[in-house]
Amino acid sequence: MIEAVRYAEERHWEIVPGTRLIEEDGPARCSCGLPNCPLPGAHPTTQDWQRRASAGPGVVRRWWTEQPQSSILLPTGRSFDALDVPEVAGCLALARMERLQLQLGPVVSVPAVAGQRGRRLLFLVLPGAVAKLPEMLRKLGWGPGRLDLAVHGEGDWIVAPPSRIGPYSFAQWARPPSALNRWLPDAAELINPLAYACGRDAPAARVVPPPKARPQAAPVRSR
Repeated sequence: MIEAVRYAEERHWEIVPGTRLIEEDGPARCSCGLPNCPLPGAHPTTQDWQRRASAGPGVVRRWWTEQPQSSILLPTGRSFDALDVPEVAGCLALARMERLQLQLGPVVSVPAVAGQRGRRLLFLVLPGAVAKLPEMLRKLGWGPGRLDLAVHGEGDWIVAPPSRIGPYSFAQWARPPSALNRWLPDAAELINPLAYACGRDAPAARVVPPPKARPQAAPVRSR
């Protein structure tokens, strides 16, 4: 609860409670009830989650008082978008950005979704990156699907630390929110080092399949 309230109070981010892991009576399972949930314990609980999102500290505090084990979901396309890259490429790009003294926002490290490997780094940038990304990559010489580089924008969400994602993984801050990164960069300021880092492992003819669809929210079943 402390972290969720802090995000609302200090960053004015809109927040919505997600599902949670249930670890009683057997292996850990998602509270949504789906036996093969691709994001166990880390997705919205209802179809109207976007409407429910709130940046009010009092509302957020009440939610986590009632459901303290809920994951913390941050809607994208509002206060920020998130550029999504593999962790190895993201760390390479992050080191280069720091050497160049680029303005950086918070960076989240999360486990990969079903069908991907390893972890991912999510670079928070100003909203509007979804519309800009294809043209920015084209100008750098990268066609659609050539890079493992995606963006989360309007209608999507990211999972905020310290939420659990599955029985063994957590969302973590690679660069936590601070007074120094309150002002987010535009995606155009970060796209060059990110594309370069992702391109190092991209064969010339590589076509990356689109990410799998997010699981549809399901009502939480009572225990």
